[in-house]
Amino acid sequence: MKLKTFFLLVTICFLVFNCSNHLEYSEAFKKETSGNYLYNQDDLIEVYYENNQLMLNWRGGKIEPVAIDTNEFFVADMYKKFHFVQHPETKKRYLSVISEEDEQQITYDYLKAPEGYKTPSFYLKEGNYEKALAGYLEIKKQDSTSSFINERGFNTMGYKHIRNQEFDKAIGVLKLNASLHPNSANVYDSLAEAYLLNGDSLKAYNNYEKTLEIFPNNIRAQKFITNYTAKSSR
Repeated sequence: MKLKTFFLLVTICFLVFNCSNHLEYSEAFKKETSGNYLYNQDDLIEVYYENNQLMLNWRGGKIEPVAIDTNEFFVADMYKKFHFVQHPETKKRYLSVISEEDEQQITYDYLKAPEGYKTPSFYLKEGNYEKALAGYLEIKKQDSTSSFINERGFNTMGYKHIRNQEFDKAIGVLKLNASLHPNSANVYDSLAEAYLLNGDSLKAYNNYEKTLEIFPNNIRAQKFITNYTAKSSR
């Protein structure tokens, strides 16, 4: 462990016992700083106050930071010190990481999101596939290789719904995946299977056709198209 790191831990432990319980946050400060901050394109850090104690909610976990001063706190889960800042030009508020090398340096790390803002994954959990797709398309526009729009991940999610016989949910997720990855034969193959299991053979047929347009050697799609065409012509 670096000597600087050791002294930081000692200082923080000292402050936990001597400062945290004596801090008073004004109502104005709590109002300005409470809310959701964009940790990344699909993840939020929620800041709130509970019995005059600054609290965070991050990735489903409730975190009680170590309050060093009114506008300075340490989060052990991230091993970082933070403070709240406002950009002098845009007036937007941020959760800012305090640099170990230069504590006077101000960085604008995590933007405070507008009230009511929801991440694409939140919309997806709600079953609001239209808004989820809009959010993921925005992520794709900024970074087409982002891990948040991973084709395999959505496909796995879709098949989990299929195994649970939640076919409407499976179709919603797999349609979203097809919109994000329109050049993938596999996404249409999976979507066709979901439609077929849900009793919609026509939509299954349409998606198997799209599969064959991209990958003509898909045997399952070939067999379904042949059998469906034969039945339809009787």
